[in-house]
Amino acid sequence: MTLGSRLLAHPLNLADALSRLSLSPLTRVGEPRTLRSARYPTARLRVAAPSSVSGFAPTSEATVAPTCVREFAPTGVGKLAPTRVMGPRRRAKYNRTFMPSFKAFRIQNDGGKIHGAVVDAELDELSAGDVVIKAAYSSVNYKDALAATGAGKIVRRFPIIGGIDVSGTVVSSTDRRFRPDDTVLITGYDLGVAHDGGYAGYVRVPADWPMHLPAGLTLREAMVLGTAGFTAALSVLRLERNGLKPGQGKVAVTGATGGVGSISIAALAKLGYEVTAITGKDEAHEYLRGLGASDVMSRTTLQMGTRPLETAIWAAAIDAVGGEMLAWLTRTTKHWGGIASSGLTGGVELHTTVMPFILRGISLMGIDSIMCPADLRIEAWRRLATDMKPTQLASIAQEITLDDLPRAFDTLLKGAARGRFVVNVSDLA
Repeated sequence: MTLGSRLLAHPLNLADALSRLSLSPLTRVGEPRTLRSARYPTARLRVAAPSSVSGFAPTSEATVAPTCVREFAPTGVGKLAPTRVMGPRRRAKYNRTFMPSFKAFRIQNDGGKIHGAVVDAELDELSAGDVVIKAAYSSVNYKDALAATGAGKIVRRFPIIGGIDVSGTVVSSTDRRFRPDDTVLITGYDLGVAHDGGYAGYVRVPADWPMHLPAGLTLREAMVLGTAGFTAALSVLRLERNGLKPGQGKVAVTGATGGVGSISIAALAKLGYEVTAITGKDEAHEYLRGLGASDVMSRTTLQMGTRPLETAIWAAAIDAVGGEMLAWLTRTTKHWGGIASSGLTGGVELHTTVMPFILRGISLMGIDSIMCPADLRIEAWRRLATDMKPTQLASIAQEITLDDLPRAFDTLLKGAARGRFVVNVSDLA
């Protein structure tokens, strides 16, 4: 019988165990000891600090082999008896690495009035998680504006730190997939909705949420793209999987001056597509052509018609508006074309008929960036870092601080935004 078997099967005589391990008895009161044997390298006896020379604290335990832990309790002078056997020790439920206080934009609900403010925060106040990240950049999306102002029922718990995306550097992790100094980004999941988000100096999240920053992107570029860029990339991927290729005809992009629209135009143009931007901002035509649009149409002058099928114009479309605009796209998309739908600024209702679907075979594809499957998420970001990466990122982005967030929210809700707001949170800690 091995020493491990004997330790687990019988009450342990401490003096006998010490002699078999060729170690001297404990003589210093108050000092925990870990005892090992050269003959039995996987066996160890850990005796908690003795309360006297002849008595031992109830937390004394012995372990044999790295996968099994057996606890022992005192039965008398110099003796310990087994109490229970436990499995492998579990990973900590959340990372409690110490950090200094830092600035954060916290959203409150005061008697039904939702508002946000810059506050001092500490790590222990953040939602639980496995990975602690020093944030570098976040961004402002339409969803952020709805959440922080109460214009939409987005937030599921209060108070909460806003920001549905973030990039930064790992400070500590209880998960082996991430190590200190790894650069990562997060979009979607419950970030900024039910879990403290990216508008802070530090972020703590579950280990399944971050992904390593793809080669070809900086932390700032990742948030210039952010949730909007990720949504745009998913839209292009879904259209490609539906059969879209350059040379098949015009691709319409609605909500063209917004984040999703701007990045969609730039990415499609880089891939070789003929892009038509549709916008309600007549003063933005030059901006849209600079992103790569070959044509710009004014939303205010469109003749949408009312027939179930109108003249077929588009090989495909990326729609960030919804409502009447989306309904018109279903009536004007060519045979076997696709529409990627990701927005609702023009309304949540869709009034159309089955005619475009059964007579032209069009496909209407919903784009959900929040709970996107991991393989598609990785592929979209890989493409954003390579062949989809816009060359005009500098002209798309406007950098702001936490103090500027209320102005950015107001701009988005008024439909007056152009490109992306990037939030610099790198100096908040």
